Amino acid sequence: MLLNRRKVRIDSERLVLRPPVHSDFRDWAELRSASAGFLVPWEPVWSPTHLSRKSFTNRVYWAQRSISNDSALPLFLVRRRDETLLGAITLDNIRRGPAQAGTLGYWIGEEFARRGYMREAIEAVVHHAFQRMDLSRIEAACLPENIASRGVLEKSGFKYEGVAQSYLQINGRWRTHVLYAALRNDRRGRTMIGQA
Repeated sequence: MLLNRRKVRIDSERLVLRPPVHSDFRDWAELRSASAGFLVPWEPVWSPTHLSRKSFTNRVYWAQRSISNDSALPLFLVRRRDETLLGAITLDNIRRGPAQAGTLGYWIGEEFARRGYMREAIEAVVHHAFQRMDLSRIEAACLPENIASRGVLEKSGFKYEGVAQSYLQINGRWRTHVLYAALRNDRRGRTMIGQA
């Protein structure tokens, strides 16, 4: 099922997952800035204009185009009870045809980490991808030493699949990543925490 020109909103117990809008700029910039030390070790290098309004405006337009052409599903995590922005999750690199797959990426503000919000978001997006978007496989990758990210993937039902050498540039260096995947019809059994 294509998402073309539809409003996308995914509700979970504590969260509303929705695309970014222009009025999110201040909350987004403040959260990213306050969490920079927490996020930078795990992300590509931030450009000098990363936190600028222009950069955010481009991000909003990219999100709109990506949803419209079914190539990505970029969503903000908004806490339902007070509409606080907590982070973001993106189902990107959506491949149709025989693959029916996508790649998951995410970040959360430091003050909201380790409270189960990202697990809730991942599970909601994966359910949406399998049930509403007819995807069959969701992939994710993280640095081997990112124990928190590996843990949230494993708790969300992702299984370890291997290692990709020099997979992405993170914090200015090509870094090896561990690979995980969730399958719509998964018969692989439980994950083995601590591999790689």
